Amino acid sequence: MKKSPSRQGHGAFAIRPSLARLVAVKRLFARVVLLSEQALPPLVPVLSVIALYLATSWFGLFRSVPDVLRILLLIAFAAAFVASLIPFRRLRWPSNAEADRLLEERNGLPHQPVTVQEDEPAFDTPFARALWREHQTRMAEKIAALDAGYPRPDIARHDRFALRAIPALLVVMGFGYSLSTNGGSIADAFQPPVEQGETNPAVRIDAWVTPPSYTGRAPVYLTATGTEQAPINVPQFSSLTVRVSGGQADEKVVFKKENGEAREIAAEKQAGQQPADASAPAQQPQQTAAGETPVPTAQTHLMKLEENGALQVNGRSWSFNVIPDKAPEIAFDGLPKASVNGALEIKFTVKDDYGVQEAHAEILPVESDPSAKPLYPLPDFRLDIPRRNARDAKGVSSKNLTEHPLAGKRVRVTLVAKDAAGQIGRSPPHEMILPARPFNEPLAAAVAEERQVFALDTRKMPEAIALNEALTIRPEETIPKLTNYLLIESALARMKLARTDEQLKDTADYLWDIALGIEDGDLSQAERNLRNAQQNLADALQRNAPDAEVKKLMDELRKAMNEYMKELAQRMQNAPMQPNQNAQMLRQQDLERMMDQIENLARSGNRDAAQQMLSELQRMMNNLQAGRPQQGQQQQGDNSQMRQQMDKLGQILRDQQKLMEQTFKLDQQLRDRMQRGDPDMGMNDPLLDNMMPGQDGEQQDQGQQQQQQGQNGQQGDQQSDQMTEQQLRDALKKLREQQDALGKQLGELQKGLGDMGMKPGPGFGQAQREMEGAGRELGQGRGDTAVQGQGRALEALRQGARDMMNQMMQAQQGQQGQQGPNGQVGQGNQNGRDPLGRPRRADGPDFGDTVKVPDEIDVQRAREILDAIREKLGNNPPQEMERRYLERLLDIQ
Repeated sequence: MKKSPSRQGHGAFAIRPSLARLVAVKRLFARVVLLSEQALPPLVPVLSVIALYLATSWFGLFRSVPDVLRILLLIAFAAAFVASLIPFRRLRWPSNAEADRLLEERNGLPHQPVTVQEDEPAFDTPFARALWREHQTRMAEKIAALDAGYPRPDIARHDRFALRAIPALLVVMGFGYSLSTNGGSIADAFQPPVEQGETNPAVRIDAWVTPPSYTGRAPVYLTATGTEQAPINVPQFSSLTVRVSGGQADEKVVFKKENGEAREIAAEKQAGQQPADASAPAQQPQQTAAGETPVPTAQTHLMKLEENGALQVNGRSWSFNVIPDKAPEIAFDGLPKASVNGALEIKFTVKDDYGVQEAHAEILPVESDPSAKPLYPLPDFRLDIPRRNARDAKGVSSKNLTEHPLAGKRVRVTLVAKDAAGQIGRSPPHEMILPARPFNEPLAAAVAEERQVFALDTRKMPEAIALNEALTIRPEETIPKLTNYLLIESALARMKLARTDEQLKDTADYLWDIALGIEDGDLSQAERNLRNAQQNLADALQRNAPDAEVKKLMDELRKAMNEYMKELAQRMQNAPMQPNQNAQMLRQQDLERMMDQIENLARSGNRDAAQQMLSELQRMMNNLQAGRPQQGQQQQGDNSQMRQQMDKLGQILRDQQKLMEQTFKLDQQLRDRMQRGDPDMGMNDPLLDNMMPGQDGEQQDQGQQQQQQGQNGQQGDQQSDQMTEQQLRDALKKLREQQDALGKQLGELQKGLGDMGMKPGPGFGQAQREMEGAGRELGQGRGDTAVQGQGRALEALRQGARDMMNQMMQAQQGQQGQQGPNGQVGQGNQNGRDPLGRPRRADGPDFGDTVKVPDEIDVQRAREILDAIREKLGNNPPQEMERRYLERLLDIQ
């Protein structure tokens, strides 16, 4: 054999270039492995020297020895490190032959399959070349799965006594010790140790740092020896207390700032101690009668830590890293908006290091006269901050400011937050029109305007008097009620006689009461009492009032709530209301439940949750607005016709539902008969008489059907097992007459809607087609397909009912669009319901589209029904239709 002069393009590599590239990559990996095996043994001494240096530094040896010895140790470590690098001079890059030999040895390949690809036969004859080519091809097939493996440096051969474990153990121990207060650092070898002053062993020093209570951090006690080298992290405004006792007890306590400025911390004066006179000479310790020197009393030094520095006392030193307390951040979470009754609702976000203590909205007028004399201070809008999560929280606060003279004016709203340290954070200002109370009575709005004129500037009282006199120019036309006229005249007399601020405020309040009385009557006073009761309870919860006071305020809130809801319900009964389909239902029992929960939370000590729920109740009541009488009753006739059509549709829905249930029951019984093979059971079954209509084709009255169903329901279930297969088929066929009658009624309903100018929706047409199909299936005795068609007919009827309701709502809104929001009911309508959640007869039947929060008994009942359905489905019912029906019920859930 002889080596080929070229290392590429020979043997199987020339035929298979991909194999040549694969072998080149494997050779590179093999050479890297060989180089690692050469470098790892000499790398152990280098790592050992580094580990010993780290262990020495972390154990604090460099800071505890003199400077000369520290420098010598540093030089010794540097020399050892340089000496450990000398063996790396013998490193060399392995050759391809060494790499091939490694690949063949690591993979256990005989006959040198890698190197043989580059060899040539010793005798260059055609037969020898052909034989050699075949040998190369066979060897090439073994090269595909070559693996260089991991380095095998054999370090144990160079370190027979395993001394390398000692530096590793020391560096781990040193790292753990460095985390303590006496641990050293890596930089100690390059800096001189801190000079220690002279210490008096007879002096005892007790020092500790007390963080502010709002941070929630524990006190930090300083060691008596002052061996802490790393700075101690403490919050800003922490209290530093140093107590010096023993010796002469007159040791100086100095705090040295980072800029080098030193400040001596004076000792606190004890009770009964006379202040020292600076001009008097130093007095020597007096001798007692027994000749003993009295022991000096301990001295206490106090200081607030506001910046970084070091405490020095009796030759000992402690460094402090003061963590700054950032100012709180507050911002709007969306734009402020007005609720239904004009209350201002603000959503906000707050963030602070240790929690926001207090927050409010600062409301300032955009355009104001500096020389004006306002009668009332600026609005006070306190934001409700959750105390348990005041570091990063979101909240919503609502307050009725419609009584303030700035209501209806353009104002600038800025949110202001304050933390426990007294730092203040402000949000970007937002300009808006401060929500005002919407007056639907022009006379009430005029009286409120009079009040606003002189309440914003008392110098404009003559202008307000002129406005009042203008109202009474022709009272028989502008003031229909004599009571209102007399009240306005009495207010005019008060305005002319008012001189002091107290009299002016009484006059302004009197005018506001007149405006509310003209607008809402007794309801305005009930609303004010309710708002005052809510505010009093909120203030009590904020200041952690006793339980007895909270209970008293809760009773007042319940009383005010009952009076307000009573007045509201009385008004809504006396006046037809405009429906509001977007509002949600609010029932009397919901309000009672919320007030009970507020009281229970307050009694249990969870005042934060009680305050949050009270705020939610305030927002709900702010969105509850009393409706007003309709100014015209011309659409009552149309409403009556609509109500009749809605009643007919509701009756069709109920009849179709009952018919589907009868069809399903008869079909199930028929399938049972066919499986059991009992065609001769019960020739005379009274159930047929109950299910089949009379021969004359007349339908029974609906009330009589319901009564018969209640009396004969259980009896029919018990006697149904006695019906024969033929009787069941006849009963299914007889149901077709009822199905056809329902389809005819639906057609008449569509015709009636067309006569009223309403376009029947596509759901009614689809329902009529499904009814016709179900009737044909019933005539042929196929109950399963009839049930499916009846179910689709029911769904189409519901869709048509929703379309009809939408058309009615749009027609009513078109008729009432010019009247304004007089009859809106926020959270009270509520799809044909009064504020107490009771359905109104004028809105027709309930099609099942409304949703209400279930009571506990409803939830328990629903859970029992679902458990019964799952149990029956788990018994593997034999009928496929029954199983599908049960599965549909669970899907509905």
